Amino acid sequence: MNTELIRRKRDGLALTGGEIEEFISGCLSGEWADYQISAMLMAIYLNGMTDEETFELTRAMAYSGDVCDLSDVAGVKLDKRSSGGVSDGVTLILAPMLAACGGVVSKMSGRGLGHTGGTVDKLESIPHMRLDIPEERFKRLLRENRICVTGQSENMAPADKILYALRDVTATVESIPLIASSIMSKKLAAGADCIMLDVKCGSGAFMKELDRARELARLMVWIGKRAGKRVQAAITDMNRPLGRAIGNSLEIMEAVRILKCEEKGPLLDVALLLGSRLLVMAGLAQNGNEAEKKLEESLRSLKALERFEKMVSAQGGEAEALHDFKLLPVSQEYEYKAKESGYISRIDAQALGTAALSLGAGREKKGDGIDYGAGVYLDKTLGDEVQKGEVIARLYTKKSDLSQAEAYLDQALQIGPEALIPPVVYDIIE
Repeated sequence: MNTELIRRKRDGLALTGGEIEEFISGCLSGEWADYQISAMLMAIYLNGMTDEETFELTRAMAYSGDVCDLSDVAGVKLDKRSSGGVSDGVTLILAPMLAACGGVVSKMSGRGLGHTGGTVDKLESIPHMRLDIPEERFKRLLRENRICVTGQSENMAPADKILYALRDVTATVESIPLIASSIMSKKLAAGADCIMLDVKCGSGAFMKELDRARELARLMVWIGKRAGKRVQAAITDMNRPLGRAIGNSLEIMEAVRILKCEEKGPLLDVALLLGSRLLVMAGLAQNGNEAEKKLEESLRSLKALERFEKMVSAQGGEAEALHDFKLLPVSQEYEYKAKESGYISRIDAQALGTAALSLGAGREKKGDGIDYGAGVYLDKTLGDEVQKGEVIARLYTKKSDLSQAEAYLDQALQIGPEALIPPVVYDIIE
């Protein structure tokens, strides 16, 4: 039967929900060998899937393991998911803002891999912060504080882990149905009512082209609605980093400064956009203008900062570190200076993320250790005027050889006579 299902997909035929369930069950039980799963993945990559097939695959993977039931937690549960980027600390700002506005923020996040950072790693840079929270405690913290960020359960969507590992070695990673089902299976299993998807597009994102980003966003929104969730997607720019900080503790500091109303920029702009959409979806605001005003007030009143402090304390972290950055890990600092005068005309997000990775801020493969105090901080950002010899970035690392990181920074930070500043948001998919 395994061979017959592969043959049907190879020949461009649509699989039924029962056949897809059989495939996923076989992956989990070991009935399907790796070479058979790989053949099916390649057939999907080459022939695609209908929207209904993709939904059935998503559902089968979502229910292949633990499913978080939040029905006994009062209020509308909100979640946001980014497709991954550089200096993308939106969750750190958005989650406490939403909680301060009356939302219940149930966020299950992942770790960083390659040049993109992960929310779990960033929060774990706070001393003693716990992100491995059992479901019952997770729900208790939601009831008490309206906010909890935790790592994904090892048994959440286990079928996705099997497929993802094989996609990585069979050149099938780029398949949009496989990407959409992977992302949305974990979102459905996480149990939120309203989901805001942040699909990154550009050099530092998985989706380099706007058309493919739109296709992915549309499909994920359709899957979510088909599953009975309230879902929207924003397509946002990742040709440049959202913030100035790239690295775990550095991004915590930047998030705190924004929550204290000390800084603004694209990072806050994206948080306000996603947050206003979520508040309207949840019925906590009548329209986008009202929602944005509520979010901005949560910053001015410092109520969002208070929610962040409560979350950190409740999860074992040292909330004092949010006010005394000396308590956060920071590695040795080195200056990176401009080689000519002009304007920061372009920032290559991927090259910048790779520079931080080479300094120790990220991991090449799952299981690698990281330096929580490593990374890059941009003293100058896109459009800023610079003089030759002026410090435009600071490097933080325990490593003595900076040549690789500096080479990536040479590539990432381009100086010219003028800057072309891309839009922060390209499109909204409802």
